[in-house]
Amino acid sequence: MIPYAPFDVIIIGGSYAGLSAAMSLGRSRRQVLIIDSGLPCNRFTPHSHNFLTQDGKAPAEIAQRAREQVHQYDTVHFVEGTANTVTQVDSFFVVETATGEAFTAKKLILANGIKDNLPDIPGLANAWGKTVIHCPYCHGYEFKDQKTGILAHGDRALHLAGLVHNLSKDLQLFTNGEAEFTAEQRTKLTKAGILVHEERIISISEKEGIIDGITLDTGVFMPLQALYAVIPFTQQGGVADALGCTLTDAGHIKVDFMQKTSVPGVYACGDNSSPMRSVALAVSTGSTAGAMVNMELVTESF
Repeated sequence: MIPYAPFDVIIIGGSYAGLSAAMSLGRSRRQVLIIDSGLPCNRFTPHSHNFLTQDGKAPAEIAQRAREQVHQYDTVHFVEGTANTVTQVDSFFVVETATGEAFTAKKLILANGIKDNLPDIPGLANAWGKTVIHCPYCHGYEFKDQKTGILAHGDRALHLAGLVHNLSKDLQLFTNGEAEFTAEQRTKLTKAGILVHEERIISISEKEGIIDGITLDTGVFMPLQALYAVIPFTQQGGVADALGCTLTDAGHIKVDFMQKTSVPGVYACGDNSSPMRSVALAVSTGSTAGAMVNMELVTESF
């Protein structure tokens, strides 16, 4: 039975970061509530990589095992749903779900991730997380030496090009419109043998998420086996905005080394507060957030 009296901590988001935070808190016998929709950002990805002991496993398999382990701590409770509103009443946070349930806690951990705003290019959504990918560390090795594209422009494109060029020399850059490169950046790309295409992308050809190329607005078909894409994002659910959390220029929740946000009593971990989107980092920042929240509760009561 879930107690409705104040929890020590409510964690919004029960994927890798949220579960990691909950484990730290559960092991300290804190009363914790996890509110989770069951829709993690990486649910489209068949395999997770670059995480010791879990390399190559399905994200859902990792998450299921994590939930089983966290369930062993009897002070950690779960509610399936979406946090609809969060308000601060005196020294407590009140979280109301989309179904109208309300819960209160002394501290709040935001682990609800981000929302990828996929561009309206036919074929992209079907291939997202499979062969249209975001991170060389998470996916790059599996596409080494293959015919590869990058969908980005400006500094982000140059950053990705440097990382991916070490994985595949068969590399082209698609800006999907006028490129935003300095003369120095263009020279660097040319020296690396990376062609820049500024034509608009009409569609991505794929079958069950496996791409074989893209069609430009000139009618030219460019064969590809993998496409890195820099995708714009927003904070998931709008909770951070409602609380008044400061965001970085890139749109992540601004946190310090203890995962504290700009709002007292509110912490954040995982994808919502870091540009390094990986399961390993989510687990790390979640563990830190849980430990630091516990320490804050200790300081206030001991």
